[in-house]
Amino acid sequence: MTTIQRMQWRVRVAQSWSLTLRRLTTIQPAKRDRLIGLLSPFVLMLLWEWAARAGLIDIRFFPAPSQIFGTFVKMAEDGTLWANTWASLQRLFWGALLGGIPALVLGVAMGLFRPLRAAIDPLVALTYPIPKSAILPLILLIFGLGEASKIVMVAIGVFYPICINATAGVLEINKIYLDVGRNFRATRWQTFRTVALPGALPFIMSGLKLGVGMGLILIAIAEMIGAKSGLGFMIWNAWEILAVEMMYIGLIMVALIGYLFNMLLTELEQVLIPWKADK
Repeated sequence: MTTIQRMQWRVRVAQSWSLTLRRLTTIQPAKRDRLIGLLSPFVLMLLWEWAARAGLIDIRFFPAPSQIFGTFVKMAEDGTLWANTWASLQRLFWGALLGGIPALVLGVAMGLFRPLRAAIDPLVALTYPIPKSAILPLILLIFGLGEASKIVMVAIGVFYPICINATAGVLEINKIYLDVGRNFRATRWQTFRTVALPGALPFIMSGLKLGVGMGLILIAIAEMIGAKSGLGFMIWNAWEILAVEMMYIGLIMVALIGYLFNMLLTELEQVLIPWKADK
């Protein structure tokens, strides 16, 4: 490639980027944000690939994405990847259900009833700072090495963010709405369903996002000990046999699941809380 051809190629690339940026500024902010969110991981992968091919990083520890993708295809074809992913997703689902529903009910109830909040809030404040991974040996001692211990670990991780955010959300509701409910003689269930729960939804959705992220962290940790399946098991097994590409596939799958869940919850949030989407 001659000097003139290189200059022409650079001009075309600059024009292409300029056109892309102009198009991004003309579309609606919500659509633009979703598009940027989808493109940013691919930009990171391209930079990683370039750095690996240019010798800027040690490919023994940071193999190129193309090399990782080759191993990904092999694991996808033999079913190993999907079996481990499905095992982790099942544990995440049941753990989120087991920890999320009680956290939601308790958090809203604590926000509504001051005596209950006075009784439970110190316990939450006392146990929340304990690293959840530190109680894994105790969970294993109580529930054994089976599925129950993994599900309980996820439930504990999901419980705190949802409970704390639900309580904060109810406390942020303007008191006039609660007074209107009392004036119309609304029952406690009606107050819970029509005032407290909708009013606290923005905080609850934030807590759910944090809870799912914490659940993914804890399920990966729990699966590294006493498990024969799951993404955490796959990562730990890859470390034991020095299969670096497999280790990265496990990490990327955990990140991808968290990313997809965050996107789904964001879309759900825009449906349930349309007034927040305009901000």
